[in-house]
Amino acid sequence: MEHVDHILIVDDDREIRELVGNYLKKNGLRTTVVADGRQMRAFLESTPVDLIVLDIMMPGDDGLMLCRELRAGKHKATPIMMLTARNDETDRIIGLEMGADDYLVKPFAARELLARINAVLRRTRMLPPNLVVTESGRLLAFGRWQLDTSARHLLDEDGTMVALSGAEYRLLRVFLDHPQRVLNRDQLLNLTQGRDADLFDRSIDLLVSRLRQRLLDDAREPAYIKTVRSEGYVFSLPVEVLGAPS
Repeated sequence: MEHVDHILIVDDDREIRELVGNYLKKNGLRTTVVADGRQMRAFLESTPVDLIVLDIMMPGDDGLMLCRELRAGKHKATPIMMLTARNDETDRIIGLEMGADDYLVKPFAARELLARINAVLRRTRMLPPNLVVTESGRLLAFGRWQLDTSARHLLDEDGTMVALSGAEYRLLRVFLDHPQRVLNRDQLLNLTQGRDADLFDRSIDLLVSRLRQRLLDDAREPAYIKTVRSEGYVFSLPVEVLGAPS
């Protein structure tokens, strides 16, 4: 039997969740709608889903809190699409840092939401053949650092753990899988956030800046992530696969 993707929509606005749910259903997706975090948790206890559409502005536990909760629990691998009522870059960056795979600003066209959902699902299941991410459960060593791909955190040369946000981990993982290769912003946005680049979207640049801070990398003379003018970024050091973490 052919698999039908199951989308969970979490939004306190009844009209929006029903309109979105019905539209996605008419376009071949299975949908479930809930009004808040409590209903979301109860549903996920018994039923797995393929993607969660999560509104940011909700009473009680807002979408950012729920996104962080999902990423810390057993649903950490489930793709998340954030909906925000404000075209605020800060909200978008925070959402991506919490581990969201993409975001959409209200009001939006249901057709665009469907297109973004399909893009995230495609990216989750299949990366371009020339940009394949290595299997999980390994230690990747570079410079003075190691990345534990099971626990998703950094270890410095003394073994001290440095926690990464979901967005920081995904960006570093892409760099480590393609060291010493220039990656443009289109590629980085697609691989880390599941969407095409926007001329005014600076989220990748901001995430690179935050990742440099995690790596203690001097932005003026970076040793790890270097800017290639008019092209993108390159991870300049070789990467060694040490095997499974102990």
